[in-house]
Amino acid sequence: MVYPSQVVYQLALVEPDQIDDNGPMPSLHPSGVNHLALSTTNMKAQLEFWCDVLGCPLKALYWMHGVPDAIHGFVELAADSYVAFVQHPQNPDSIEWGVTHAGNAASPVAGGAMQHVALHMDDLDGVLAMRDRIRNRGVQVLGPIDHGMVQSIYFAGPEGLSLEISCGAGIDEEAWIDPEVRDLCGISIDEVEAMKHPAPYERPSTAVAQPALDPRKPSLHYPGALLDVVMSMSDADVLERFSITEPPVDVTTAVDDAGA
Repeated sequence: MVYPSQVVYQLALVEPDQIDDNGPMPSLHPSGVNHLALSTTNMKAQLEFWCDVLGCPLKALYWMHGVPDAIHGFVELAADSYVAFVQHPQNPDSIEWGVTHAGNAASPVAGGAMQHVALHMDDLDGVLAMRDRIRNRGVQVLGPIDHGMVQSIYFAGPEGLSLEISCGAGIDEEAWIDPEVRDLCGISIDEVEAMKHPAPYERPSTAVAQPALDPRKPSLHYPGALLDVVMSMSDADVLERFSITEPPVDVTTAVDDAGA
């Protein structure tokens, strides 16, 4: 069986009679990161770092659904936010600084790649406590640095990860959108105003049909004709054929065995 992705995403299914037809949905946008999936060639090293150095509990470790010989691991940041790892048998183990990896929060990397990722703490004291925890495990930490809208520390993770821990919320877009930088990015005043206030979305009573492939729009990458195959399937067929909901461990049996 071929799955349409190497990262498992949650599917939100809403029946037509559950849809609110009382007008647009002005706040419809992702509310956070459910999971950030990082590639690895050494699952154990990543899990040891994230669990011991950063204190994130291990929540899942299993054969990745529909991807032969690939392993998927999850550590928890919060009850609805995780960092995941994908150990694919064909993952390259080479690092090319400035191309595959940035190495720090100020260096170049290929467009579309993760330059660095910042993990959240509620306040500066929490950031400083994490600084001390990380240093206690023998890892160097740069900071804190006050950026005005966030306060941050910087450090590295296994396999060249560039990491940050920061606190801060409620960025004032009137203060932090620089007109000079806006112009350098080729964004007009009208365009930036539209970006600051995205148009509300009025959801129709029936699901929107899959659009035809448009080379001007982003699309997933699959070899050969596989993209056309999976994108021509109905949503119901995708859900039925690609979903795996059973965990690898039968918790009921495991509890019974432990008590035996």
